[in-house]
Amino acid sequence: MFSLVSMNKLNFPSYQFRFKNNENKVSIFDVIRKKFIILTPEEWVRQHTVHYLHQEKKYPLQLINVEKQLQLNGLIKRYDVVGFYKDGSLQLIVECKAPSVKITQDTFDQIARYNMALKARFLMVTNGLNHYFCQLNYEEEKYEFLKEIPNFSS
Repeated sequence: MFSLVSMNKLNFPSYQFRFKNNENKVSIFDVIRKKFIILTPEEWVRQHTVHYLHQEKKYPLQLINVEKQLQLNGLIKRYDVVGFYKDGSLQLIVECKAPSVKITQDTFDQIARYNMALKARFLMVTNGLNHYFCQLNYEEEKYEFLKEIPNFSS
């Protein structure tokens, strides 16, 4: 079981979180879904990512969404975190992995291929310890790595 004691220090700024312990299960409050979510290693990374996008990259909370399903080529897919432009189009898709999961080129290739249909401008893959950012070029069907994602722009 994942507990407050076993939470890894992640490579993000320090944020304030709300926790709840119910029947020996620790939950963390999600400011997007507005409810407590069972705390897992991946959820720990997801919550840090949401706070990072909002507090550091200035994404409005109402333009961030988490853990939604969508249909893509007849398959049900789930994204971890997305950031929208004010017109509703996708600015950013984030894939969150648990800190113990190593991020490989295959991980990035997979999310980039998956995103070709979604058309987000930026991608972020993180396990909380290592963050990778890229910008998509749809005309040439390739992506370029960035040092960081830009701040929110409308």
